[in-house]
Amino acid sequence: MTISEQNVDDTILEAKKHPMDYLLRWDRLPHVWCSGCGLGSVLSCFIHAIVESGVDTKKLVVVSGIGCTGRASGYLELDVFHTTHGRAIPFAIGLKLANPELKVVVFSGDGDLFAIGGNHIIHAARRNADITVICSNNFIYGMTGGQLAPTTPMDSWTSTSPYGNVEPNFNLCHLVASAGAVYVARWTSLNARRLQQSMVEAIKKKGFSFIEVIPPCPTTFGRRNKFEEGIKMLEFFRDNTIIKHGIDPGDAEVRLGEEVVVGKFVDKEDKPTLSDHIERIQNIAKRR
Repeated sequence: MTISEQNVDDTILEAKKHPMDYLLRWDRLPHVWCSGCGLGSVLSCFIHAIVESGVDTKKLVVVSGIGCTGRASGYLELDVFHTTHGRAIPFAIGLKLANPELKVVVFSGDGDLFAIGGNHIIHAARRNADITVICSNNFIYGMTGGQLAPTTPMDSWTSTSPYGNVEPNFNLCHLVASAGAVYVARWTSLNARRLQQSMVEAIKKKGFSFIEVIPPCPTTFGRRNKFEEGIKMLEFFRDNTIIKHGIDPGDAEVRLGEEVVVGKFVDKEDKPTLSDHIERIQNIAKRR
């Protein structure tokens, strides 16, 4: 190969790289997510939000649990931790308490955060732990065969509900808002710009901030529920998503085949965090 040919190849390789290349581990790419999955879009929004937020990446930590979404941390050129199933939240809180200067983001899925990890996220919101949680809700256990999850909408078909789901599904935004979260939002992966801006706000927020993202999952959820291609669910989002900022999250339930309500539901200020309370107690102890 001549020098000129090598220069052409290098130029092509450079053109193929992502504009946020320095935040990605290229030795781990291409990713393992299925064709039509929305997680790539969500991850792209996240790395753009990191840059836009101005957060010091040397003090940024991303924690994930087990599942399709949990693979996201492995693609980030940051300090990341891939923890055990359902334990991303307590791990993240431990990091924050050990080093309060860190900005800690949990990036995981609905099964990891609200099934096996459900108890942890409730109490993290109650304590107003100063962490950001980004939850990808694909309505199902995607990595292990498409089983029924606590987020699976009523009447949905899964590998463990072959005649339709009879269990009411969690309204994730309502749950964390009720527990005390200071920032709560929901977007689909099609709402890329709004999702990115919401991530910026959540990263900058002091206290427990939560974003629910609904992406297509054509392989395990979609093919059993008439969304066998990612584009079909994106088209559904395009035609059936309605933005309602500031509403009671309890009025934003997710139902199969009905309008998907998205928006920023909760945005509170000046609520003491878990770290604030610990510091207050430490100061009291020093005066005694």
